[in-house]
Amino acid sequence: MAGAGSGVAVRVSRGEEDGTVRIAVDGEVPAMEADFTRAVLDVAGAVLTWPVLGTPGCLPSAQIHDPGRAQQWLWALYGERVAAVVHDCGRTTGDLTGVRVIAHPTALAGSAARLALGHWAARWWPASYPDAIPALQPDLLGLELAALTHHCQQLFDGGGDYGDDQPDDCAAELIADHEAALDPLLQWWRGTPQQVDVASHLESVLRLIDDAADTAGLDGPALRDLRSALDGRGPADPSTDLGVLFARPDGYALAAGEPLGTGGRLIARGQGTNDWRRYPPGFVDAAEGAVTWTARALGARRRIEVEVVAHSTAPTTGAPLVAEVHVDGGDPHRVPLTRRDDLWTGRRELDPDLLAGISAPSIEVGVLLPGFDPVTGTPGDRAAREAVRALARRRLTAATEPTAHDGSPHDTPSAPFLAETAAAATDEDY
Repeated sequence: MAGAGSGVAVRVSRGEEDGTVRIAVDGEVPAMEADFTRAVLDVAGAVLTWPVLGTPGCLPSAQIHDPGRAQQWLWALYGERVAAVVHDCGRTTGDLTGVRVIAHPTALAGSAARLALGHWAARWWPASYPDAIPALQPDLLGLELAALTHHCQQLFDGGGDYGDDQPDDCAAELIADHEAALDPLLQWWRGTPQQVDVASHLESVLRLIDDAADTAGLDGPALRDLRSALDGRGPADPSTDLGVLFARPDGYALAAGEPLGTGGRLIARGQGTNDWRRYPPGFVDAAEGAVTWTARALGARRRIEVEVVAHSTAPTTGAPLVAEVHVDGGDPHRVPLTRRDDLWTGRRELDPDLLAGISAPSIEVGVLLPGFDPVTGTPGDRAAREAVRALARRRLTAATEPTAHDGSPHDTPSAPFLAETAAAATDEDY
């Protein structure tokens, strides 16, 4: 992260049509990548965006729709000179093509980048059994996000009369949703020697959670136990087993069960497209080869069979996941999928004319959740997904190594999240 004494050139501009003030790091090409390569935060009066695959801790780009509300954090994120230029832009009319300013970020820039990265991980972490990328324990990540949100309160103003335009200002909701991890988190803290860096990270997260809960007026047995534990930690227990504390769902065995289809004449088989944007997190394994299909001829009938490797936490009922099949660029045919052990599977009869007389039909298969699917993929998305997998592997490797940061891990985007540390320590099954 750029230190408080260093400078980063940014460009401030104002659009004539909508009046939005934009901040971009000078010389940076506007982001055109897939949305899973960007970390985003909705803050008071603005939306901040960081490139996940870029330099950790870099300043974000910003789209500021309310410069007055944004002043409370602009000076701390970019420095006083940038805040002054944005203030002036907000008072003018017409188009402003761009003013170059030297930004002087403080620790809030690192904290904000880390919070955005945590939200990105909750949505886009590429957990995959065949790719050997363990999943992050969602309750553990959720509690650290609650701590980081409280740590970054300067970015938010509570909404007030502005409506619910800051969905990332959610410390109280995150604590309530992920309270189940409080007890194992306390056990981990008690079982970590004080001199280990992870111990100070754990304690800092726990104290921020306690303070956030107190500020929000939250109460309950788990939070009272947290307060008591922070008042008197007790003796360390070196026998603490992270694999037990943060156990993964049982019964996940890759490629369990019998093959979906038997009999008939094989027409074609192949690998589909696994676009992470087309279904919620926790539904499908993130591997590029997670979607496979087989086309068969059974007498005069033609059938497509689809198999999709399920995420270890995928729901077994109530999720209308489907495969979308295109034959030779034609209209889509949807195949309902059901969860069977570690697979989503489904089959559908196709019009025989679609495959009649074709020795090698062009068949494209993707998987999606109807109503959730936001966009269609682009040719460069596969390379972007591989880059995200490489990022996840680097972060997991770093989580196993001793850390030495100049400041708090909350201000350092490259520092491992507790969920990454736990995943790296308990990934034997991957």
